[in-house]
Amino acid sequence: MIASSSSSSAKAPDFTIRVPATSANIGPGFDVVGLSLSLYLTLTVHFEDPVSSSGPSSAQLSSGITLLYEGEGANEVPLDPYKNLTTRVALYVLRCHDIPSFPLGVSIRVHNEIPFGRGLGSSGAAVIAGVLLADALGALALPRARMLDFALMVERHPDNVAAALVGGFVGSYLRELDYAATQAASVPLAEVLPEYPPDAGPDWGRYPPVPPFGIGHWVQFTVSPAIKAVAIIPRFELSTAKARGVLPELYSRKDLVFNLQRLAVLTLALSQTPPDPELIYEAMKDRVHQPYRKTLIPGLPEVTSSITPETHPGLLGICLSGAGPTILALATGGFERIAEDARKIFSEKNIEVDWKLLDIVTDGSSVQYTV
Repeated sequence: MIASSSSSSAKAPDFTIRVPATSANIGPGFDVVGLSLSLYLTLTVHFEDPVSSSGPSSAQLSSGITLLYEGEGANEVPLDPYKNLTTRVALYVLRCHDIPSFPLGVSIRVHNEIPFGRGLGSSGAAVIAGVLLADALGALALPRARMLDFALMVERHPDNVAAALVGGFVGSYLRELDYAATQAASVPLAEVLPEYPPDAGPDWGRYPPVPPFGIGHWVQFTVSPAIKAVAIIPRFELSTAKARGVLPELYSRKDLVFNLQRLAVLTLALSQTPPDPELIYEAMKDRVHQPYRKTLIPGLPEVTSSITPETHPGLLGICLSGAGPTILALATGGFERIAEDARKIFSEKNIEVDWKLLDIVTDGSSVQYTV
């Protein structure tokens, strides 16, 4: 653990955590695949004073935490460490390892580039940042597979958190038929991260459930280095819960086969150099979630059907990013025209958008210590 004995005056090393944004689903890969992108949630952790593992009470320890936040969502994020998602996750992981509190004198400065509620994995990034924060503070040396176990106790869908953790184009699954994984999935989230009371303090969530091993698994697919992502981001939020609420409970065999066929092709097609636009564009079509979410995102059908490789050279494929409302276009060129034409379509629906040209991040999250 970073905390030292009370007789030591050594200052713990500062460190920086960096977690990329993610786009889940990627066309036919609903709840299966995710892609990490070059927008980042960054935590800079600084220790003001020598850290002690004995002496002060938990209340005194928690009062020594400073949490500062800037960037996307700065006016929305709670700065109380018992209410902030990232620090709540960190405390969950620490307490699963019999470490009840943050060490003394911890200052955490957060800079966020990932917009909230836009289908770019902001909550998944916050969860992964919390797991990495706990791992560094507690010197836990958790392997990535174990980090994913903790993340999946909070974020029950592996596509975003797996991509944020390991980077690149990632396929993942939950071992739902395994007894231990089934038991983990049945644990109410309120037992993992209890709803904080108005007077939340050190006694909140002190004895949380420890996740079983191997809840989820992932594989990284290769992506051609020629491919970049154009994120077309409408200026409104769409909650994942609302976007899931419009999906049916049952699907036809025809629609499921349609998606399975395309997903099988897509996982290889994105690795080929040069990428094949005709192959990828068709392979990024979907019948499981996008048709049902069009009522929540005016302009979605028009953008995904009218912007094609034939009309926009350089485009490979286009789809809804996560639960939306962001639309993700994978392309090798013509980025500005793709984005501006999408903007015009949204404008006709009285929706303003921003757009960003993003790289595909291949190395995932990182922790860098200050030397």
